[in-house]
Amino acid sequence: MPTPPKKPANFQRWSKTLAFWIFVILIPVAFLQFTNGSRDQAPKISYTTYSHELDRGNVRQATVQGGRVIVGQFNQPITVAPNGRPVKGFTVQLPVENSDAEVQRLRDKNVEIDARDAGTSVSGILVTFLPYILLIGFWVFLFRQMQAGGAKAFSFGKSKAKLLTGDTPKVTFADVAGADEAKVELQEIIEFLKDPQKFTKLGGRLPKGALLVGPPGTGKTLLAKAVAGEAGRPFFSMSGSDFVEMFVGVGASRVRDLFEQGKAHAPCIIFIDEIDAVGRHRGAGLGGGHDEREQTLNQLLVEMDGFESNDGVILIAATNRPDVLDPALLRPGRFDRQIVVDAPDLRGREGILRVHLRNKPIAPDVDVTGLARGTPGMAGADLANLVNEGALLAARRGHDKIYMADFEEAKDKVMLGAERKSLVMKEEERRLTAYHEAGHAVCAMIVKGNDPLHKVTIVPRGRALGLAFTLPEDDRVSVTREQIEARLAMAYGGRVAEEIIFGRERVTTGAASDIQQATGIARRYVMQWGLSDAIGPILVGDQEHEVFLGREIGSRREVSESTAQLVDHEVKKVIDGAFDRAKQVLTENIALLHAVAAGLLERETLTREDIEVLRRGEQLPPRPSSGGSTPTPQPSPVFQPKPSTPPFLGGPEIAPA
Repeated sequence: MPTPPKKPANFQRWSKTLAFWIFVILIPVAFLQFTNGSRDQAPKISYTTYSHELDRGNVRQATVQGGRVIVGQFNQPITVAPNGRPVKGFTVQLPVENSDAEVQRLRDKNVEIDARDAGTSVSGILVTFLPYILLIGFWVFLFRQMQAGGAKAFSFGKSKAKLLTGDTPKVTFADVAGADEAKVELQEIIEFLKDPQKFTKLGGRLPKGALLVGPPGTGKTLLAKAVAGEAGRPFFSMSGSDFVEMFVGVGASRVRDLFEQGKAHAPCIIFIDEIDAVGRHRGAGLGGGHDEREQTLNQLLVEMDGFESNDGVILIAATNRPDVLDPALLRPGRFDRQIVVDAPDLRGREGILRVHLRNKPIAPDVDVTGLARGTPGMAGADLANLVNEGALLAARRGHDKIYMADFEEAKDKVMLGAERKSLVMKEEERRLTAYHEAGHAVCAMIVKGNDPLHKVTIVPRGRALGLAFTLPEDDRVSVTREQIEARLAMAYGGRVAEEIIFGRERVTTGAASDIQQATGIARRYVMQWGLSDAIGPILVGDQEHEVFLGREIGSRREVSESTAQLVDHEVKKVIDGAFDRAKQVLTENIALLHAVAAGLLERETLTREDIEVLRRGEQLPPRPSSGGSTPTPQPSPVFQPKPSTPPFLGGPEIAPA
């Protein structure tokens, strides 16, 4: 049976606003009508006064109501106590229920006579009670508004967890790729819920909780949705921030209510996303802890593994900050399993891309494996964004399918930034940028240990004038000393090329990001990685801790003055060695440097294959037309450094101009 369409949210807001203003307008109108009606109502007079005026012939009209009440009008107004103002209308109560004699008296005085039943009219009832009805309705409306949204004036302590039912669109493990180990761990929990005897017959017990840990965008929440789709059991979902309120004790009450709902639906699964919002280390930070959050965490600890049993309730939580969680929350018996959801490897990235490409029209030239190989370090959310950008670009170009060229352009946009098409520079500055990027490219090609050069361009992208970046041939989990030193030489290739071609007087600020990145690598080279011969394999300086965790509030001096001077000397020695190495490489390959710079000035973008052709001393072949591609923009004359990316995390090594 099809469900009726829901009214849009703006219609609901509009209807609430309209109802509010109707109440605001009707209440004073009804009140004025009520007071005016009361003011204009005929005053009650004594029967003696009425009889006297009737004998005088001053009664013009009379209406007999129910045989006991006469309402009428005088010919001439009379003054009635106690207010003493003249009135023309009157109401009188007859002494006995004998209206026939009174009617005869009125008839004798030639008074216009009318009769009416004694029952009260509906309009009279409405006029009497409408102000009270509207006032009550207005207060009910205000209370309902107070309960709307997050305030919940009368349900502070109720849980905000959403129960996923069978009508919810299901995400299954078939929609999740690149996290095979995590899927196995969670699949075991699902099987335990479906067939607990399979495990309990060997003495196993139902796990209390599973903590999904990993960088942002790796699919932790998606895995939880897949568990909800696969389990076939009640699944409660909420965020860690839903517990914390400004009133102390509300979060603890919501935790109790959440687990009471879980016990009522046991066996069930409760999922708390971003649990670090409520599970931070207790008593940490400057000035003490947070009473509301700590009470909520204490209640959560008790509910998970306290005095009372919570059999049949499994808690799954997700966070990208496991370092800030309270140790009591991480112990076995509460979170029995900590499942790491890390960035996918090559096979995982290929699987994720195939999941997102399932329902899209893909051209035959799309190489999914090659696309996965060219996206090292990307998480699932990044790959989903890449596929979406490729589809949008293909639609913008008027393609009926998504071609590999669309995905390549989308990959450059996601990894390097969008092209800046509206900026133009002078030819002299454009030439300087070309030599800067050519220096990076030549060092990347010649110095042994660098990853293969992927592309070099002087087309501005994001906040960079030009880019020379490398891509590893396969996934990398460690880095050698040779690779680090080669990376440092490549980083200084741009500055060295500027000095060789234009002289020290015309060196620009284009190497600012290169110097920042290379200095950071050199300091870790000496202080953390133990690669300096003079320092040796020693960690120099304590590990940095965040102040808000309360671990390192005061500063401690653990490095002597002589060691600090030696560290500075070794860092400068490493940087000077990389600078001299880049200068030697570019001096020995000056012809290749000129050739690459000329190719960049002509084409603006060169691939590794193009530079190999120039290295052999050959001419670049004519480039085939790209069909639906957009014109290549000119670079900018103003240097805007691109924020440095952490080195050796699997992503492209970017050397901004």
